[in-house]
Amino acid sequence: MDELAARWNLELVAAGGGGTSRVFRCFKRDTGTSAWLKLTPEPGIAREEAEALRAWAKTPSVVTLLAQDLAAGALLLEDVEPGAQVSQRAWHLTEVGTLLRDLRDLRDLRDLRDPAPAPGEHSVLRSLSHRVDFVFDLTDRRLAARDVRDPAASKALRLARAAALELASTGPVGLVHGDLHPANVLSGPGARLVAIDPRPTWGDPDFDAVDWVFEGVADPAVLEQRVEELAALVPGMSPRRVMGWCRALSALIAVPRMCAGRDDAETQFLMALADR
Repeated sequence: MDELAARWNLELVAAGGGGTSRVFRCFKRDTGTSAWLKLTPEPGIAREEAEALRAWAKTPSVVTLLAQDLAAGALLLEDVEPGAQVSQRAWHLTEVGTLLRDLRDLRDLRDLRDPAPAPGEHSVLRSLSHRVDFVFDLTDRRLAARDVRDPAASKALRLARAAALELASTGPVGLVHGDLHPANVLSGPGARLVAIDPRPTWGDPDFDAVDWVFEGVADPAVLEQRVEELAALVPGMSPRRVMGWCRALSALIAVPRMCAGRDDAETQFLMALADR
């Protein structure tokens, strides 16, 4: 921390939270502005995030990467103002549509990025299939840690994983945020939403829409209407594929709730959606 602060001319102000990383609010002595120093003990995570942030460097809907030390797992990120998590306030699909449209549209930024990553040997990012396996494995481990052995739950997760992997292997290939939920999006300048903390992959960008169409919905007709409304705002988004992702990923939310004994309307809706 001291070495990075000295190199980047930072004064550390406060420590923040984190899961796979820790973040520290900093004051930049040379500019008088705030920034966030993000550290992870897994340099591979920092490399992946840095590649995605460089690709989105001219996109106002993604936090700006100011500096990096990938060997140390360190990223210096621009502060986002006002910076409140979108999960803490009401939001509208039109805002989300702008965010998703900006994340998808890299074509006009190609000659502005340094360098422009692409799937293949020059990219450290893995496929969306890897991310799908990761989130399903995580749910399996959490249930095993709770000593849950429910044949119906295991079957639901197995079928959902197969459906999600099929979607991941057959869809279009673009840069996917991979963890785009309201807690990983901040209120930015001019009422624009700003994404942070990507777990990026190459795959179907429609994956990033799932948490937004699910939010507060417990009725299939309402879900389909929301998917259609969002797809109308985002060129290239497929309502059919977004619904497919919703069906496949609903089990990840529903099964832990079901195993915990919850039988509320939302859990029933999610399990019914997973069975469709």
